[in-house]
Amino acid sequence: MKDITKKYTNGEVTIVWQPVMCIHSEMCFHGLPEVFNPNEKPWINATGSTTKQIVDQVNKCPSGALSYFMNSEKPADNPEQKDNQ
Repeated sequence: MKDITKKYTNGEVTIVWQPVMCIHSEMCFHGLPEVFNPNEKPWINATGSTTKQIVDQVNKCPSGALSYFMNSEKPADNPEQKDNQ
C-alpha cells in the first residue's frame, strides 16, 4: 500500500489520517460516528462534532493512524514552520 496521508479540517483542527497505519480497531467510528463513518465518502466529516470531541477521539486511536493539529499551529512537517532568522 502506498504511503498516503489525508487531511480533513473544520477550520479549527485538522484531522490527519494515515491509512497504512490503520489496524481497523473501529474505535474512531464507534466513539464518534458523526465524524468517522466508513459508509460515507469521504469517511471523515471534520464538521460533524466539536473540536474538543474530535481531539479526544483522535487521541484514542490505538495505531496512531489518526492524528491532528490545531490550525493555529503549523504541523511539524510543514517547511514554513522553520525559523529562517
